[in-house]
Amino acid sequence: MSVYLDHAAATPMRAEARDAWIAAVGELANPSSIHGAGQHARRVLEDAREAVARVLDADPIEVVFTSGGTESINLALKGAWWSRETDRDVIVLPDGEHHATMDSVEWLRAAQGARVRPVALSSEGRIEPTAFAAALGPDIVVATALWANNEVGTVNPVMELGAAAQTAGVPLHLDAVAAFGHLPLSFAQVRGERGAGVVALSVSAHKIGGPPATGALVVSRSARLAALHHGGAAQRDLRAGTQDVAGAVAFAAAAEAMAADREIEAAHEAALRDRLRAGILSAVPEAQVLGSEMRLPGNLHVLFPGASGESLLYLLDRAGIAVSTGSACTAGIAEPSHVVRAMGRDERDARSVLRFSLGRTSTDDDVDAVVANIASAYAAATGAARRS
Repeated sequence: MSVYLDHAAATPMRAEARDAWIAAVGELANPSSIHGAGQHARRVLEDAREAVARVLDADPIEVVFTSGGTESINLALKGAWWSRETDRDVIVLPDGEHHATMDSVEWLRAAQGARVRPVALSSEGRIEPTAFAAALGPDIVVATALWANNEVGTVNPVMELGAAAQTAGVPLHLDAVAAFGHLPLSFAQVRGERGAGVVALSVSAHKIGGPPATGALVVSRSARLAALHHGGAAQRDLRAGTQDVAGAVAFAAAAEAMAADREIEAAHEAALRDRLRAGILSAVPEAQVLGSEMRLPGNLHVLFPGASGESLLYLLDRAGIAVSTGSACTAGIAEPSHVVRAMGRDERDARSVLRFSLGRTSTDDDVDAVVANIASAYAAATGAARRS
């Protein structure tokens, strides 16, 4: 038995993306070259950019291809810092953000002198618009926020966050990596004006069935960003280097296939999630579902009181079931979930959670396998905890 319920980490590549990559990988010319082969590669690349832009409801010139969500987030935040006005030195960072965001901001604090203004989460893991607006002001370089929390699945009120940033004259970056493929995303709808409000949005291909190490930062024309590295004038001078034609083409194919089936896939994931939720709560009455009811369709984040999430993960893995603790892992040492802590829970609770994330390939049999094994895994994990 092999059950994969960690689609939030990476989901299997779509056949459309795989086939597109294989077909395009033979495009060996550099798309910046001016000879015929190079210009053919450029046309293929720009067709892919237009396809991704259509899916994200953005202008093609706004799509900057990157190596994935982490680079996109780094470009948005460090690029905003390096192009800032000198009287601004604060970054607004809500609690519970992805580590790519947290670590980028921490580097800017430690190495560049940025001041950081946090925004507390609600008990459901939500960024409240009033608290977010209260953190904004004339000293802000950039604010950032998750469209949907990658651990607990809570969907944030991004239209209200964007409106608050627009009113305050603050540029806002949205991390949409977890939301992409599961929620309708429209950059045109959330985009701010005159360099304030939503000016950038990060996405990653491997979350929607595209290739790993491929992503994009959608950057409005009015955004002020500096490049992370230099060596050419590609992509609005925001990302130097030879562009990955095959990766972009595969990303575009995955995005188009996802867009065509997103509503069907989201309904499928939500139905399985609800079955899984009912089954787990029946098998383990002590379990608690964390996060908001306004959550990603394939996300189920569960607290198992008195049990180590790491132990549960290993016990389920031995049964052929792959899930996640939803916590960071540094040098092989599991850490308590910073998101759960930000929701007001203690460290013990933050070490007792599992994230089940379903995808388009998930099945009823996957759900049944978890339900059949979760009670015995919980009993073993709580027994181990009592003995330790």
